[in-house]
Amino acid sequence: MRIFITGIAGFLGSHLAERLLGLGHQVVGCDSLIGGELVNVPAEAEFYQYDCRDFNAMAKVMKGAEIVYHCAATAYEGLSVFAPAMVMDNIVTGSVSVFSAAIAGGARRIVFCSSMARYGTNQVPFLESYEPRPQDPYGIAKVAAERALVNLAQVHGVEWSIAVPHNIIGARQKFDDPYRNVASIMANLMLQGRSPYIYGDGEQSRCFSHVDDCLSCLLAMGLTRRGLSEITNIGPDEEFVSINHLFRNLKEIVGFEGQAIHLKDRPQEVKHAFCSSTKAREVLGYRTTKGLEEGLRDIVGHIRTVGPRKFRYHLDLEIRNDRTPRTWAERLM
Repeated sequence: MRIFITGIAGFLGSHLAERLLGLGHQVVGCDSLIGGELVNVPAEAEFYQYDCRDFNAMAKVMKGAEIVYHCAATAYEGLSVFAPAMVMDNIVTGSVSVFSAAIAGGARRIVFCSSMARYGTNQVPFLESYEPRPQDPYGIAKVAAERALVNLAQVHGVEWSIAVPHNIIGARQKFDDPYRNVASIMANLMLQGRSPYIYGDGEQSRCFSHVDDCLSCLLAMGLTRRGLSEITNIGPDEEFVSINHLFRNLKEIVGFEGQAIHLKDRPQEVKHAFCSSTKAREVLGYRTTKGLEEGLRDIVGHIRTVGPRKFRYHLDLEIRNDRTPRTWAERLM
């Protein structure tokens, strides 16, 4: 099949492209390279450097694709409180542009990667049946994109599936971006002999999902009848850890001897955010094959291979005030 992937130069999109190519599919993809890297794109894939918000470009390159995976996102949940226009424009406008182009081009199925940010302050573990309670513009935008997809797909007779991944980790995750990917940020700093920053008391609880385990579910959503017309959480629900625990794990793996620097709480950060994966196990055959430590070792190994990097403050803050995290306002990283 001809399969299109948005965000193909990113962490998740590039891994997905490799898997689909390995299964014999023709893979086409686009990426604006805001958060992706050209080196991640498999040589066998057909690549276009286009922004998802450009409907005309999307319509041109998606024509003839049977399956569309929308993995691209300005995945900046914390930053979205201080750059809401940029984040919501990319998530909402970009997603609707992709969905419209996919339908116009004759796609029969769209798989959308949403976010745990949709759940907000709901009771943990998050269940797919919960009414979304997003606490920031990023989560609000993801919910809006979900609803646009369901509406358009129903009107035009297109199959849809929505994945809600846990915090995905592994090799090739972006590690020089100061606005996202807590585990990779910490690893990059520690490999430079620098102390990482932790917001608040560090007792925020999360689950981290190895990219390989996430891919098995995305492949099922795109290539089988499982998970159609469903929202499904993807990721482990056995290994909840605090950010402090994450730091201690990375400290041991890296061999770092310093301590973390605690800063004040980040506005609108949800304290406890992890999902139930019961539905994924029952519907998609999900199982955890790689735990937190293996994912962290993959991150550290990748950074060691390519070399630690300086952080790039490549996005502008739209709102600066006394609530803006110092790591961003003062470019502490």
